[in-house]
Amino acid sequence: MKNTLNYFVVVLCSIYTHAQVGIGIDTPNSTLDVNGKTTLRRELRLGGTSSQVGNAGLNGQVLVSQGENLPPVWKSVNVAFMEEGQYKLINSYLSLDQKGITTLSNGIAGDNIYNNSVGDNVTETNKGKWVKIAGLENNFTVKNAKNRITYQFQTGIELKAPSATTSQNISFTCGVFRGGKLVAVRPDKVSSNNNSEKLGIQDYIFTLNYTELNVPLGDQKIEVACRKIATSNVNSQFAIGRNIADTNTVSNAFTLESTLKVDIIEYVTYKAN
Repeated sequence: MKNTLNYFVVVLCSIYTHAQVGIGIDTPNSTLDVNGKTTLRRELRLGGTSSQVGNAGLNGQVLVSQGENLPPVWKSVNVAFMEEGQYKLINSYLSLDQKGITTLSNGIAGDNIYNNSVGDNVTETNKGKWVKIAGLENNFTVKNAKNRITYQFQTGIELKAPSATTSQNISFTCGVFRGGKLVAVRPDKVSSNNNSEKLGIQDYIFTLNYTELNVPLGDQKIEVACRKIATSNVNSQFAIGRNIADTNTVSNAFTLESTLKVDIIEYVTYKAN
């Protein structure tokens, strides 16, 4: 009992003499120096005194340093904390193009191919005569095998019938290709009306949204291509992603430009300590 008491007195003297306590370390560098893991079984409180309990903060607040010689404070941050098992947006890519496609205009018949399948190659003419929108090409890297890649493509379509008083129509389709293989496609149709005040020009907005699951790891190349399927009059003028002619006053390349947004969303995982 005497030895224990002596040891306790020595420890107390050491604490009061040096005003520093080390846990797991013989030479502490601060008032409390912990070398090892720390477990808190209750709340962490700040700014307490001998007569008043400290502030435990609010639910969702984080402890923020204010720099040297200043006490830390509780702060509310507008950042969603991601838990394991959720998906997190990693990167977004946006491409714009105002050149569009003009090679499917008057004098060009449709390819008469009405169906496509996932995996079709963009260069296979028996699967359709695809024309790429060069400015929308994008490259990115997938780093997590559990992922979701979302493609959002939008473009303007313009049709001008040979006669402003006669309605004409064109069937077409646009698709997203990854590594030259089709991953998303949507067919559509634009029709002109009796609109002499617009010189027979009909504008239309085309949209394609698709989410691909678990894209393979590694570098990926994304392209967008469109094709003409059929037309009621081969002499109708037709443009995708721009106006059919710079001389008309109905539209321009800016109002009909093509946009492609790619969102890379990956599965959240954490390594165990």
